[in-house]
Amino acid sequence: MKTIKNEVTSELEIKNSRFISYLFPIENDQIDDILLSLKREHPKATHICYAYIYQNIFHYSDDNEPSNTAGLPLYMVLEKNHLNRVLIAVVRYFGGIKLGAGGLVRAYTKAATTCLEKATLISLEEGYQVKIKTSYEEVNNLLYLLRNYQIKDTNYQEDITIIAEIPKEDISILHSYSYEILENILITKNSN
Repeated sequence: MKTIKNEVTSELEIKNSRFISYLFPIENDQIDDILLSLKREHPKATHICYAYIYQNIFHYSDDNEPSNTAGLPLYMVLEKNHLNRVLIAVVRYFGGIKLGAGGLVRAYTKAATTCLEKATLISLEEGYQVKIKTSYEEVNNLLYLLRNYQIKDTNYQEDITIIAEIPKEDISILHSYSYEILENILITKNSN
């Protein structure tokens, strides 16, 4: 699985229509803001079609282009390239020549692949964010066990709660001990 290092833009002209492509690395809470920003930046655009994949959630929109001629092809480019945490949006300014359904699919696919060719890809690794509850007597053993992993938070109260990120292949280590795991959330993060 891969994501992109930073935002990329490209532009194509196909039969007098302008296709401006934007590829964004995303966090889940950024999607609406990015789309709103594009609508403000391009108020006279005929269509702003998009697709995104974030973790195991995906969505795409044709923005009034004929059904499955814009958003789905954009999504397929992301899926085919094993991308995650990525939003692609293509702004179209209609040039007066209708492309037909097949022409639209080809145009949006080309707009997406042209933009993707300019991107720097980063590998992602799957892992878990775990929330573990332990006693004060056992905390040093747990910290030793977690020494090679990223500890995100430690909360000292009646018991101790530790939040850590653990690679997917190492999660079985935790299950072999008797620590109380309160949360076990699958995450994807940059491995670079």
